[in-house]
Amino acid sequence: MRRDDGTDGAANDSVSEPANGASDSPAHGPAPQGAHDAHDGHREHGAQGAHDADDPPEAGDDADPSALRIEELILGSERRYTPFQAARAAGVSMELAARFWRAMGFADVGQARALTEADVLALRRLAGLVEAGLLSEPMAVQVARSTGQTTARLADWQIDSFLEGLTEPPEPGMTRNEVTYPLVQLLLPELEEFLVYVWRRQLAAATGRVVQAQDDDEMVDRRQAIGFADLVGFTRLTRRLEEEELGELVEAFETTAADIVAAHGGRLIKALGDEVLYVAEDAGTAAEVGLRLIETMAHDETMPELRVGIAFGTMTTRMGDVFGNTVNLASRLTSIAPKDTVLVDGAVRAELTAAGEAPESEKESEDLSGFRFALQPLYQRPVRGLGVVEPWLLRRRL
Repeated sequence: MRRDDGTDGAANDSVSEPANGASDSPAHGPAPQGAHDAHDGHREHGAQGAHDADDPPEAGDDADPSALRIEELILGSERRYTPFQAARAAGVSMELAARFWRAMGFADVGQARALTEADVLALRRLAGLVEAGLLSEPMAVQVARSTGQTTARLADWQIDSFLEGLTEPPEPGMTRNEVTYPLVQLLLPELEEFLVYVWRRQLAAATGRVVQAQDDDEMVDRRQAIGFADLVGFTRLTRRLEEEELGELVEAFETTAADIVAAHGGRLIKALGDEVLYVAEDAGTAAEVGLRLIETMAHDETMPELRVGIAFGTMTTRMGDVFGNTVNLASRLTSIAPKDTVLVDGAVRAELTAAGEAPESEKESEDLSGFRFALQPLYQRPVRGLGVVEPWLLRRRL
């Protein structure tokens, strides 16, 4: 049987119940209220470091004690639960707990004591939202997955590019762990507060976009402009540049592109090394972003040439990403665009002319001084999977 998160319901999720059944109640169902606070003759709520002879091993038994200290500092509590015990303490089924855990992007840990009070609280909160009817179970799994994917990338970046540089041992004989602990102790509360602030800001902006939608269908399948910006000749660069140089170039491109998209009213969907994908609520904003990207990169001698494709239409949004024929068309336009140019589809042209931002035609007899953009038709051509399209070359009107 397939479950609604696409995994096989017949397979055991994450971890099976303890084989002897002695260390916990035999349920997959919720534990009685308060059961997670009772000792029940077991030691998972006992004194720190105390274990029965048949208790599962600690996940960190062979780990560096200083590394465990850093983990406890970040998580706010020590490892004390097996996955089965954590599910029982949270009052959720083992199956649901495993779905949440995997959705957040964490590996199975068998029957090791690897989970903390914070893990129990998180399970309890998600399950509580489902029980209260605020979220369906599939939606709660999506919340866990989207949050896990987003924060995993953030955490990797912070460790690779931020903490790594700050935790170089300042004196011979010092280990990185000895330097890291006090640094994390100082930074953690500040970074946590900042993360919550940015999330609230982003949530307010996203909510604003949703409440302005005309109807429920528009909230899911929305008409927007979508733009791709692609570095020309990136594959050749990967063979010519050292890894460190390539990494610096990609970071500079992504940073510059993200700043331009945000500053001019667009929204960055994702960056894929040599390519960025962004959306805008109107064609004029998307066009301005595309031209700004070309102009900015052209003035940077370290950057390859850039090409941009923009389409306008309906697209489906899922977990912060966008899908649909409009997205595919923007990608195809990018692939056929000459270097340092922006190609748009007929729908973008129609939006720009309807908004008075580009003329219907380029007749010399007409006064064209009041328009922001110029549009030049190019030859119609077949585009794989999308039929014949007529691309338009977008320029800034000087």
